[in-house]
Amino acid sequence: MRRLRWVTLVLLAALALLQWPLWLGERGWPTVHRLREQLRAQLLANQRARQANQALAAQAHDLRSGTQAVQQRARSDMGMIKPGEIFVQVLPASTPLPPVAPPSTPARRR
Repeated sequence: MRRLRWVTLVLLAALALLQWPLWLGERGWPTVHRLREQLRAQLLANQRARQANQALAAQAHDLRSGTQAVQQRARSDMGMIKPGEIFVQVLPASTPLPPVAPPSTPARRR
């Protein structure tokens, strides 16, 4: 009976020693879980970067292939207009209007 008890204790100790690295070791379950979370976050960041790259590639293609995109970019970014066009700027209601100078009258010669 005593011998069976010792064998059981030895087997339990061996089982505990074998399980120790799995649960608390350097390559255990907590580390695996943390690495999976990091991988998931990195894959999400890669997907966002891939979408941004595709949008930039499409924009670059539009700028290279046609004049429409170049004109639109020149109008919005640089405020350029074509000859014969009228520039109209709509200000938000909360923006105060700049002061307007009275029209100058030409000086009279004597």
